[in-house]
Parts: sequence; structure tokens; C-alpha cells
Amino acid sequence: MADAAITVEGARKRYGSKNALDGLDLTVARGTVHGVLGPNGAGKTTLVRVLSTLLRPDAGRIEVAGHDVVTEAYAVRLRIGLLGQHAALDEELGGRQNLEMFGRLHHLGARRARARADELLARFDLTDTGRKPVRQYSGGMRRRLDLAASLITEPEVLFLDEPTTGLDPRGRAEVWDSVRSLVGGGTTVLLTTQYLEEADQLADRISVVDAGRVVADGTADELKAATGGDRIDVVLRDAGQLGAAVALLPLTGVRVDADRRLLSAPVTDRMTALSGVVRALEEAGVEAEDVALRRPTLDEVFLHLTERAEEAV
Repeated sequence: MADAAITVEGARKRYGSKNALDGLDLTVARGTVHGVLGPNGAGKTTLVRVLSTLLRPDAGRIEVAGHDVVTEAYAVRLRIGLLGQHAALDEELGGRQNLEMFGRLHHLGARRARARADELLARFDLTDTGRKPVRQYSGGMRRRLDLAASLITEPEVLFLDEPTTGLDPRGRAEVWDSVRSLVGGGTTVLLTTQYLEEADQLADRISVVDAGRVVADGTADELKAATGGDRIDVVLRDAGQLGAAVALLPLTGVRVDADRRLLSAPVTDRMTALSGVVRALEEAGVEAEDVALRRPTLDEVFLHLTERAEEAV
């Protein structure tokens, strides 16, 4: 793929008896956010470490920004940024001092390091806090500063490994806004996350990884459609009528959640199914609190795909 920022073909990495990467294939288009989802131990962090040259793969062809991660590791490092799961900041220094320090560590001259620090503080709306010690920052501010530090060298490709772990909703939203602005400027982002809403919000394309392999790939809408398309949810007023409702509704594959008084079933013709359900309930005198059509959530997609992968092993 000529416009690929990342190409992975048959990547393998083994730790003892465990295959962390087991023939993984992945392609990430330039100037996009590509989400990588997977349960704990699926291989997400190993993949990021291989792509960022921190770990040598056992096999496979892997290129980042047009360079091989094994034979051209230095060229790859010059073109990437990495934001890990934990902030790599000096708590006693201010935001500007941290950024200047990272600039000097990347061999920028003192003047250029100061200028770059000012640019990034402004870009991430941290200018007013530039002299405040990082220990006084909120969680969202810390992550934004950490994100700014990963951009000191203006990387072509940025790896974000679970960047909002532990943040409250406000802090998470702040980081999301920052990521969107990066991609708007042309940066390619590979995002690993366990927050499915995060992938839904940010990713142009998503790969679901399990047991070291990609088990599904596509846009969020494509993955949702492949999981079963539309569903109709019916919440009854009386849980005692669930059994009767299942028998009378013109639906197949009905799932029952007694605790929530919920009936849920896949449908193909949305409006025909909706009118049929409402009519059947009214004729039978079964009261519903709510009847709604919806697409599968990314949570349901994730559970469906990873459970199916486990069954196939």
C-alpha cells in the first residue's frame, strides 16, 4: 500500500511458551487514527514496542514511515513519537522546563528547544501553566503535556498506548481534542485502548487483536454491521410478562435480560420490525416502557469478536 504509514506482515514475537504476536498483519494509512483494540494480553503493547523499535520481532516484515524497524531502526526513531501508559515527566519542573528538557535530549539547540516548547504549550492550551510544577497539574493536563513532549521532533507517526488510562471523563475529552488536532495537521496516529468509546470517537479504522492476531478490521460502522446489524430493544413494565412477550413478538433470536426487563433481537427491516412489535404488544395488552431500534455498540462488537476468537483456538 503506497500511502501506508505502517505496514506489518506476519509479525511474530514469542516470550517463552507464549506467542505475544502470532503472524499479525496490519496496515495503517497516512494521516489517520488507527485504533487497536484487544483484551489484556492480546499483544497490543508488544505490537507498539515492536513498531517503535523498543523490541525486536522474531519474524515478519514491518515498516514504519517507509523504513524497516529492524534494519533501519535509527531512521524509524527519527520519524516517530511514543506516548506510553504512564507519564514520563519531571514532577518538580514546570511544563515549559519539561518540554525544553525533552528538546535538548533530542539534540535541539537551546533556542530551538525554547521555541518548540512555546509552540507546543500554545498548541495544547497549556501556556498559562507553563511555569507551574507538573505535580500541580490535573490528570488531563499531565497527559496533554506528555503528548506535547512526544511531539518535540514533529514525528510523522505517533504511537499512543492507552493514553487516557485513569483519566476522568473531562481529562479524556481533553486528550481526544488534542489527538484530533494532531491528525488535522497530518500526523498518523496508532492508538491502543481498552476504552471502546475512545476508539469509536477517534479512530478512522479499527483492528481488533486477540491472541497476537488481528481477528477483525474495518471502520466502526463496518464492524458493527458485521456483528449483526440493527437490533430492536423492548423494555417491559412487568418482568413477569417477558415469557409471554417472547412468544408473541414477530422476531427470532430474542435475548432476554430479566434484571433489566429487556428483550433484544436482530432485525433486517427496521421499520417493519418496529411497527410489528408495537402492534403485537398493543393487541396482547403487554405494556412496554420503551421500544427502540439501535446499532450494536462497539462493546458488543468487541465481546463478540474476542469470544469467537477464543472458541476457534
